[in-house]
Amino acid sequence: MTTAPQTLQMPPGRRRTSPRTRARLTRAVQYVVLAAALLAVAFLTDWSKVGEQLFDPTVAADLASRMPRGLWNTVRYTLGAFAVGLPLGAVLALMKLSSVAPYRWIATAYIEFFRGIPALLVVLSVGFAVPIAFGVNIPSMLAKASIALGVVSAAYIAETLRAGIEAVPKGQVEAARSLGMSHGRTLARVVVPQAFRIVLPPMTNEIILLTKDTSLVFLLGMLVTEYDLTKIGRDALNSAQGGLTALFVAGACYLLITLPLGQLTRWLERRTSTKGRGK
Repeated sequence: MTTAPQTLQMPPGRRRTSPRTRARLTRAVQYVVLAAALLAVAFLTDWSKVGEQLFDPTVAADLASRMPRGLWNTVRYTLGAFAVGLPLGAVLALMKLSSVAPYRWIATAYIEFFRGIPALLVVLSVGFAVPIAFGVNIPSMLAKASIALGVVSAAYIAETLRAGIEAVPKGQVEAARSLGMSHGRTLARVVVPQAFRIVLPPMTNEIILLTKDTSLVFLLGMLVTEYDLTKIGRDALNSAQGGLTALFVAGACYLLITLPLGQLTRWLERRTSTKGRGK
């Protein structure tokens, strides 16, 4: 005689909550923790002291006339470094993908070396060590900044371009070769244009990093007309009584450059992903 299977029942008082309910409870706990943290900061912070230290209107007004020059010089140093890093990085990327082993070894050694050492050491080497060691006179601060930051940036740009080239579908390369295109023409007409479209978002991120790295250039010593944002902020910090106002204003000026670039990066990423889904 067979008995009907018995259904298991949860003990009284131990009703199982659904995943949706648990998710709501988790979010509620997170909101409570965040609200408690914000309230603690609001009540424990001396806001008058913070305002006095971070934004002294007198110091900010004094810096207002000097910041446009520093902003322009920062942009110049960034563009100069990118103008050096982009072509050098493209050559390194092609060398890394070359079928000739010595080219790959040279590119790999360059990339690993400049990605592994601080950019500060390169800036100091180009500014002081190289001119003394080789008797080379680098004429302007723009040239020093462009060379120092450009050779470092080239290592990162090379890896970005290499990844972009390898991301181009192999079928398109094979189709171009089947039409009679040479390897060089296929690379120039088919591979490189598509690779550049793929790497546009990370390349924009590299420009943001370069913009921030220009803050290292002030260590080389500058004329007043060559001051970047960091140099102006540092001098004002040493001479003014406004606490951190000088650095706060300099940071806000950096954001005038980096925030639009960040928005551009996100727009390019959305556009690239949309085109990818369309294909």
